[in-house]
Amino acid sequence: MDYLKKPFEYFFKEEIRGSVLLFMATLAAILLANSPWANYYQDFWKIPLTIGTPEFNLEKPLILWINDGLMAIFFFVIGLEIKREVLVGELNNLQKASLPIFGAIGGMIVPVALFFLMNPGSPENQGWGISMATDIAFTLGILQLLGKRVPLGLKVFLTAFAIVDDIGAVLVIAIFYSSNIQWILVIIALLIIGIFAILDHFKRFSKHLFFLASIVVWILFLKSGIHPTIAGILLALVVPVHRKVSTQKFYQKSKKAIDTMCYYEDDEPRFLTGQQSGALATLGDLTEKTISPLQHLESKLHGYVIYLIMPIFAFANAGVQLGGEIIELTWIIASSMVLGKFIGIASFAFGAIKLGFAKLPENVNYTQLIGISILGGLGFTMALFISGLAYNDLMLVESSKMGILIGSLVAGVVGYIVLKVGLKNNLVEEDNDDDD
Repeated sequence: MDYLKKPFEYFFKEEIRGSVLLFMATLAAILLANSPWANYYQDFWKIPLTIGTPEFNLEKPLILWINDGLMAIFFFVIGLEIKREVLVGELNNLQKASLPIFGAIGGMIVPVALFFLMNPGSPENQGWGISMATDIAFTLGILQLLGKRVPLGLKVFLTAFAIVDDIGAVLVIAIFYSSNIQWILVIIALLIIGIFAILDHFKRFSKHLFFLASIVVWILFLKSGIHPTIAGILLALVVPVHRKVSTQKFYQKSKKAIDTMCYYEDDEPRFLTGQQSGALATLGDLTEKTISPLQHLESKLHGYVIYLIMPIFAFANAGVQLGGEIIELTWIIASSMVLGKFIGIASFAFGAIKLGFAKLPENVNYTQLIGISILGGLGFTMALFISGLAYNDLMLVESSKMGILIGSLVAGVVGYIVLKVGLKNNLVEEDNDDDD
């Protein structure tokens, strides 16, 4: 099982380190928004930024370049992760995927139902999608605080249902948070994506052509009325998973290149010979062709998303003024995030287990599953993103952000406590087994 554990462990470490930066960016945004420099902080994100030529250019406030542009890359990486999980990960067969799928479905339906139940018929209803998603970076960061006692199965379950959550959130954004759609632009964008799907079928891919086409597709979605981050998801789905060079062929050809490197003596240690330079170029080419485009792009972009894009997004969007009036919407969002996620994930997961559709992950107990269900209410990044799409009124935006912060804080603290109890129960059970 080690070959399966190592990729997960690397992924978790990246997310955990990113969660620290995300927390620092969030804290900095809140401090600035409540400082004497609050006006400078707010005005900074309104600075217009123009990209393009005099004949063709795009001008947007800085905040929209972050939310529409950088977040498209964030969604692109989510799309790559979804495709990988469906093909080779925890969602690649029904037996493994059933528990996170049931948990995620409950974690989407119940918070939305609770939101409408507490907020019937009011104009604030536009924010019903806020409580749907789980922030994987923060939740994995909290699991890290619990140390090495956390079973790998629990981390995998959290990752899998968060990815299913993301699929649901993306569909909600595409269907319910898009308006005045210009379908001709959407059709052109889909045709371009379709061309890459055909090229993928014939195992053809050019990263330079894909990069240029991605910019065109993003602009088409931006102008069409569908949120441009959806372009990121759709483009990710047509990134190929095939490798041009097999592992066996890589071994054979790289061995020959390494032999060439070693054959020629270093008469001049500061420079390689022509043969050595050629062998080194061959090794680089072989390495690139042995990794699939999907795996290559995911590994290259994941660090930028975790360490740069998500902290920038949080710093730009999390600056809520704490001294403002707390209206009913704040408590509705916080409650639907904490209670809705807990009830939804736990009840659907327990139901799936009791009915025989799924089973508990290895070394995971029911208390830990309850803790993870509560932790699922920590929906920070995607919740902030959807709140920005849902509301135009400044008071509603600020109130929804406050609700997201309160809900995320409560879910994080309570989830941590319950998980700590669940992990202690595991230790007691192991001690009893040893005594027997």
